[in-house]
Amino acid sequence: MATPSTDNVTRLLLDWSNGDKSALEKLIPLVYDELRRMARQYMRRERPGHTLESTALVNEAYIKLIDCSRVGWQNRAHFFAVAAQLMRRILIDHARSRNYAKRGGGVRKVSLDEAAILSEERASELIAIDNALTNLAAIDPRKSQIVELRFFGGLNLEETAEVLGVSSPTVQREWRKAKAWLYQEVKE
Repeated sequence: MATPSTDNVTRLLLDWSNGDKSALEKLIPLVYDELRRMARQYMRRERPGHTLESTALVNEAYIKLIDCSRVGWQNRAHFFAVAAQLMRRILIDHARSRNYAKRGGGVRKVSLDEAAILSEERASELIAIDNALTNLAAIDPRKSQIVELRFFGGLNLEETAEVLGVSSPTVQREWRKAKAWLYQEVKE
């Protein structure tokens, strides 16, 4: 059974979807700490000294979430799944823009210390994972969603199952298969 806070978040999401602007103002304080936790989880996987901090990641995601007002929010888990996907996209776009800049696009003189902030290997790894996940989505969209929700969104088995409308054992089984497939894809 859902906790009152989960019910409250779901109700506010539905109200916001139906055009109630005050619902968004009430929603943000309820979800902010969870968004920060997700951002910290993402940033722990990044190299030390990353130019994007967890607060900036939350703020970027928040701006994009506000633009998602036309989304038919299903529940709290759906909201956090979308937030996780947005955070992943922000980090991927950040890595790509750093690689683009490093290869001469938008040429600007920088110090050696500044240039070393994003290592080529780390940005390449992140982009390789994103490409592999995109390939997996083309083959098996549900497995791709499970990876996004579990790995990037930090949702547990039950929350992932709730978002996708499947059982926890199904999520667990497909999670194992997706990890193995992604490992092979990235290794190549």
